[in-house]
Amino acid sequence: MTPAKRRRAISAILFLFGVLAFLNAVRDAGMMWPPDAVWQALNNPSRLKLCGGIALMLASLIATAMRRRES
Repeated sequence: MTPAKRRRAISAILFLFGVLAFLNAVRDAGMMWPPDAVWQALNNPSRLKLCGGIALMLASLIATAMRRRES
């Protein structure tokens, strides 16, 4: 596997883990909108999962965008 494919695979896996963490956190909330209602419905461990999932998704998107600028 070439280094470029390996980086793309790692970015895709990170993004997928972020989506799964996000969905796991809001699964028990019972509502998806508005965001402040979702935040109030979550307990502390679920809030951590939600923020961690969003952070993983953003990190993979930012890393992908930075690599494209370098090319």
